[in-house]
Amino acid sequence: MQIICTLTARKPRPVGADVLSARKPRPVGADVLGRPQAPSPPARWKETIIMNIKKITSLVRRCVEDYDMISDGETIAIGVSGGKDSLALLCALADLRRYYPKRFELHAITLDLGFKGADFTPVRELCDRLHVPYTVKQTDIARVVFDERKEKNPCSLCAKMRRGMLNDAITELGLKKIALAHHYDDAIETFLMSLLFEGRIGCFQPVTYLDRADTTQIRPMLYVSERTIISIAEANKLPIVFNPCPMNGASKREEVKILIKTLGATYPDLKSKIFGSMQRLPLKGWEADTARRPLP
Repeated sequence: MQIICTLTARKPRPVGADVLSARKPRPVGADVLGRPQAPSPPARWKETIIMNIKKITSLVRRCVEDYDMISDGETIAIGVSGGKDSLALLCALADLRRYYPKRFELHAITLDLGFKGADFTPVRELCDRLHVPYTVKQTDIARVVFDERKEKNPCSLCAKMRRGMLNDAITELGLKKIALAHHYDDAIETFLMSLLFEGRIGCFQPVTYLDRADTTQIRPMLYVSERTIISIAEANKLPIVFNPCPMNGASKREEVKILIKTLGATYPDLKSKIFGSMQRLPLKGWEADTARRPLP
């Protein structure tokens, strides 16, 4: 008896299809962000970049669903400082937008704090490639914090002023929700900072409604580790903007980072246990809709 087997070839993806946005095919010879590049690298290298993007997107989607962060038909502002965290969030949400069941749009917003040397042109170019509208709001935060007030703890005042001006910016655009780029490590560090420096158990919430401003803050990257973000930023050559702030790398948060790293050498699962305890306590607003836990 003769057996005839017919194989049907899978239809290949069109050459130049954009990994981050299917709305506009990228030119042949461009990278995953649409930038012109040298001759194509090996296929294995391309697959690694795609997998990295999908990994962060899957973790973002998981967090979005656990805390019901996105509603159908809304436009979400993204706070984009130009750092690796906010750029990774921008790319992940642009990727998620392509196929998420609830349809949503994005609008990136940057607060120019007034430091000399900050150039957000590369961020605007990235937003153009991702088909995300981009707004830069000029502020005098740097002058107020460092020249006028001369705060001993400038980070606290700066953070308060940035929150207020971000809320004003999205209100001017007619938006009600903003995505912030706090990640897994940020949450753990903030929890320990509250405990060590304020003597209380607390942390920012995954979803926060601000009744005075009538806006909602969401943090879709709480399941994404800083290590993952760094690898994605390097693999995709994200246009990270130089941070000219004199307090960069010299804050209380940096002290806690060092503490966690030191303790982590002895207790490798320290961070996962702290994060798990934050969900199990639970802290206010940290009750996930499901029993799932992050896998950063």
